[in-house]
Amino acid sequence: MDVQYTPNPNSIKISTSKPLFEGPRSTSLKSGDATDHPLAKALLSIEGIDNLFAVNDFVTITKTPDADWDTILTHVEEAFNVVYG
Repeated sequence: MDVQYTPNPNSIKISTSKPLFEGPRSTSLKSGDATDHPLAKALLSIEGIDNLFAVNDFVTITKTPDADWDTILTHVEEAFNVVYG
């Protein structure tokens, strides 16, 4: 899991060496959206995450303006470990 900060202070990009989302199309979900994808479901359940955008081996997570990255990233790492071991 490689975390990269973006020009938007409320968004980060997480890249991996293996596919996270299958197929050539992108996935875009907001907090509260229903999904069967295990990682997307886990990420959207984290308090402070507003939405995510994902394609193949990366996901961009956007937080709410008042949320704290340190807290969110701890939960994001846990979500990746639970879903992908």
